[in-house]
Amino acid sequence: MPTWDDVVRLGKRLPEVTVSTWFRTPSLKVRDKGFARLRTESDGLLVLMCPLEEKEALLAGGHPAVTTTPHYDGYGAILVDLERIELDELWEFVEQAWLCKAPAKLRAGWAAHPRSTQS
Repeated sequence: MPTWDDVVRLGKRLPEVTVSTWFRTPSLKVRDKGFARLRTESDGLLVLMCPLEEKEALLAGGHPAVTTTPHYDGYGAILVDLERIELDELWEFVEQAWLCKAPAKLRAGWAAHPRSTQS
């Protein structure tokens, strides 16, 4: 089962990621824009940013770790249950959340790297 430390380790693979706080919980940011945060220390749910138009597809995909609550209705974020996700899947979600918030130049530079250097 991945932990917040694993989320941090994965996030640090991405350019210009800093560990911070957001809504008084541990978070990852890219150029001061939050893209991932631990919802609470006790519930093990990770808030990950996503484009609002992709949120429904992610939720409809049926992945057992992906959920939401009414609090996030109309907001581009999903909840990922760290107890129900594999590390390689978590990496994909963290990367996509980073892509959602990273500036265009950073995204372009990241896309130019071969996949083998990113994992």
